[in-house]
Amino acid sequence: MSEANKELKNIIEAAILVADDPLSIKQMISLFPDNASPDKKSIQQAIDQLSEDCTERGIELKKVGSGYRFQSKEQYAPWLRKLYEQKPPRYSRAVLETLSIIAYKQPVTRGDIEEVRGVSVSTEIMRTLLARGWVKEVGFKAVPGRPALYATTKVFLEYFNLKSIRELPRLQEKRELDEIAKDNQIQLPIEETDVEPGEQLIETSDDSDHNNADGLDAVDNTVDDNTNETLKEATV
Repeated sequence: MSEANKELKNIIEAAILVADDPLSIKQMISLFPDNASPDKKSIQQAIDQLSEDCTERGIELKKVGSGYRFQSKEQYAPWLRKLYEQKPPRYSRAVLETLSIIAYKQPVTRGDIEEVRGVSVSTEIMRTLLARGWVKEVGFKAVPGRPALYATTKVFLEYFNLKSIRELPRLQEKRELDEIAKDNQIQLPIEETDVEPGEQLIETSDDSDHNNADGLDAVDNTVDDNTNETLKEATV
């Protein structure tokens, strides 16, 4: 490796290390003067070399959302958790179910979520997800009343260690959202409550069809409120 390439790799390494958020290739290029900025290929080569350098280390260079960041490797999570004395925030099953539905069926309205869950979605649940930065309003559905449409954000991808929404496990794998979080060194203890305060059960007929096919990759999914799962089995 030439001295110039080594220097480029060191600059990229330092930039990713000190950045508050994952750093995109475009942001990396912007670090250099216009008359001396490296091209995307050179940046990618530096990234690949940095990733290779981490092969036998306790950290890895990971692409999440639209950028890159250094993070600890999954197998060292049991030791690293001892560094955090503060208890992680607690999210109710209702909050995580709502987030799961948005992630797999986006963009969705509150009415769509309620149809799948079988209970009303309280304002507090949506406020929690919006405040956490995991979901956002992305438009309005072209129906009477024009209800808001919700989708996941880049913050959601970064928090759950995903490059894109396409990396979500297929629903038939029966993986729960809290299991995904555990695999990615995230603690999401869930309160053992079936219904959020202020929620009401929605009466549905036995022949109601909750398996819509208007979401991501036309994935069908249902949520059974009689179980303690977060992500539920579905058929495609």
